Amino acid sequence: MAYLRHELLWGPGDPLFPATRMEVGEEHQFRAAGLACRPWSSAGPIREVFRRAFATAGLPYFSPHRLRDTLVALAEQRCRSPEEFKAWSQNLGHSQVLTTFTSYGSVPATRQATIIRNLVGDCRPPDAALDELETILAKYRRKV
Repeated sequence: MAYLRHELLWGPGDPLFPATRMEVGEEHQFRAAGLACRPWSSAGPIREVFRRAFATAGLPYFSPHRLRDTLVALAEQRCRSPEEFKAWSQNLGHSQVLTTFTSYGSVPATRQATIIRNLVGDCRPPDAALDELETILAKYRRKV
């Protein structure tokens, strides 16, 4: 990101994983000539980058989508308000926070059981953050 922002002077709307810029070389054949300020037309190239990086590190391959799963799981632990979660969601490229919730928001069964067990007998009123989240979700449900 530092290279894209500081060297190429790209902004937040430009692709994080840009396509390769191609040109015709001296031998009249196509060759890589830097980065194009547009995204790849498919996810294949980024998957290949991930495969090589994991192999180089001696790790088993995980897809880019699994990285997003991990980032959303981290958000669920770190975000303390709906606004923070919305910002995190936008950082993943989602214009709607419900995309993040519905595409990545499933809670593993073991964690679900722990959460429900901890809620039993807990009669505390919901805090302001939960009230705010409920209001936001209700607003998005009306739009869908």
